[in-house]
Amino acid sequence: MQIQQTNTSEYGSSALSRRDILKGLSTGFGYMAFSGMHADARSSAPLNPKRPHFTPKAKRVIFCCMRGGPSHVDTFDYKPALNRDKGKQLNKFKNRELMPSPWEFKAHGQSGLKISSLFPKLAQHSDDLCILNGMHSSVPAHPQSFLQLHTGSFQFVRPSMGSWILYGLGTENQNLPGFISLCPPNNVGGAQNYGSAFLPAFYQGTKIGEFNQNIRTASVRNLNNQNISSRSQRQQIDFVQSLNRKLLQRKKQSSQIEGVIESYELAFRMQSAVPELMDINNEKKSTINDYGINNRTTENFGRQCLMARRFAEAGVRFIEITHGNWDQHRNLNSALTRNCSATDQPLAALLKDLKNRGLLEETLVIWGGEFGRTPHIKQADGRDHNSTGFSFWVAGGGVKGGMKYGATDEHGVAAIENRMHFHDLHATILHLLGINHEMLTYKYAGRDFRLTDVHGEIAHDIIA
Repeated sequence: MQIQQTNTSEYGSSALSRRDILKGLSTGFGYMAFSGMHADARSSAPLNPKRPHFTPKAKRVIFCCMRGGPSHVDTFDYKPALNRDKGKQLNKFKNRELMPSPWEFKAHGQSGLKISSLFPKLAQHSDDLCILNGMHSSVPAHPQSFLQLHTGSFQFVRPSMGSWILYGLGTENQNLPGFISLCPPNNVGGAQNYGSAFLPAFYQGTKIGEFNQNIRTASVRNLNNQNISSRSQRQQIDFVQSLNRKLLQRKKQSSQIEGVIESYELAFRMQSAVPELMDINNEKKSTINDYGINNRTTENFGRQCLMARRFAEAGVRFIEITHGNWDQHRNLNSALTRNCSATDQPLAALLKDLKNRGLLEETLVIWGGEFGRTPHIKQADGRDHNSTGFSFWVAGGGVKGGMKYGATDEHGVAAIENRMHFHDLHATILHLLGINHEMLTYKYAGRDFRLTDVHGEIAHDIIA
């Protein structure tokens, strides 16, 4: 790859065109670094760790996102009234018969939390779980609710939760992205779910892999240039950076140029750091077995969970892992069994591993999807979308374990006690990270924006 020299009045007769430089680097890490990452920056080192508003309970987040809407009445929200009223119709839902859960719920741990038999291994960690049974959202449609879960809005383009957290706290590892999304969906909002919107673009998440791709074959696109050596790339970037710094000297102060310089250096450092962390060959055999990586059913999600632990341990601020599809309009019995079988062991291993390494108390683990499902039959043994009441669970990161917070009505239709909207969940997450959600703002288009907009109540009762 050759970078052609051209004349430009800005730099003098022997300088390169900045457009030619970008074009020349586009086959390697340069493209990834410059794909919007030259947006406005607030300082020359915008990703450096930042002081929180107050002492945090958690340092980082692992979000286990279950795309499609897991059925709460079959997993974490025990509803014996469904057995009593089997086949009945509620006034609100004509021609829809109530269907009890096919699975048994049992009390687990010292807390006695009732968890479905679909999660036998995760249930062993019941005393670490805080089950949020009063969740609700605004829209019972996948794209809108998924976006609201990730960005706080289902109507407008807004920064994602991970971007807000990275903007507020910076990163703990300068060789890695502060926000990583493993195999995110390419629909239901797509890149918006890990995007930075109007925040400076270096706060956006780094996507690794595609939805439903085996994470074993995933990588960061355009991170490496296979055509030239690392030494040659270093020479190229040093040359480009010298031009950037000359321009910065002339302009005295430019957050855009500073952002470009930062992006180039991070992208170059990532070339070795990211692949190294994604290589699990140095993990103990017992760890591989715990995550179910040697089992076809659990292998893919097990790898995601293990990588999440490795990224968390390395200082990545926000990690999202994804599993789907949980949208069981029919064939609930077989499909939900398959989903839970694929995720139960890896989730249990993640909690165990974090705990054994002393990381769980400072890592907030979150599990949930864009909504839940109805207690009545949709088709055959399927359930419909339900945004009025569903379940999440959280663990570690300063959260009380072994407790249930919030409740739906006796049939699981709607949240009625300690209700938590996504805005409230976001406010609580930020609080656990030491951030006042009303103070984490960014001025854009003439006004201050925040993740929680004008909403958000902190669930203080779940905080240890």
